[in-house]
Amino acid sequence: MNNEPALNKASPKTLDFLLSRRSGTAKAMTGPGPDEAELRRILQAAARVPDHGKLFPWRFVVFGGDGRARMGALLARLAAEDGAKEKSIALEKARFLRAPVVVGVISRVQPGIKIPEWEQMLSAGAVCQTMLIAAHALGYVANWLTEWCAYDARVASALGLQAGERIAGFVYIGTSAVKLEERPRPDMNEIVTWF
Repeated sequence: MNNEPALNKASPKTLDFLLSRRSGTAKAMTGPGPDEAELRRILQAAARVPDHGKLFPWRFVVFGGDGRARMGALLARLAAEDGAKEKSIALEKARFLRAPVVVGVISRVQPGIKIPEWEQMLSAGAVCQTMLIAAHALGYVANWLTEWCAYDARVASALGLQAGERIAGFVYIGTSAVKLEERPRPDMNEIVTWF
């Protein structure tokens, strides 16, 4: 069996599929989530994004099983250190338990090279979006979030981020416990201009 992708082949069904994609809120996720083989496929798809200079300016941190609870314990401890009330601390403790799997996408910019830093950051954003599409392709829902913990230096340190690394987002993947609803979409006539 040939595993090479079909290049330059028209696929109207793919376009229809992309037009059906929508996020499922992490707050309404349940199991099942992707198993290890499915998650590897999702991450392989994400790693095929445009990447000027072949830098791989991103990496993944997977929170599954007990790792979700360990992350929740960290967030709860930090919230308590910041003087949060018990209800907020409990919310932080459960934050990463909302979905069966959460993937942290770490942007790792290499400064001072010919590839603009902005392009490297955009590549990490493309990784997050491609993960959403790949999860959808496998029948799951996904939600790309940052929330406060993506911007907290203590979280970055606990996750082992190095100089030039930032959290591009956390992608929650699971099964929606509620029916997904379509949201308003932009009027293309209002956002498209022709030059």
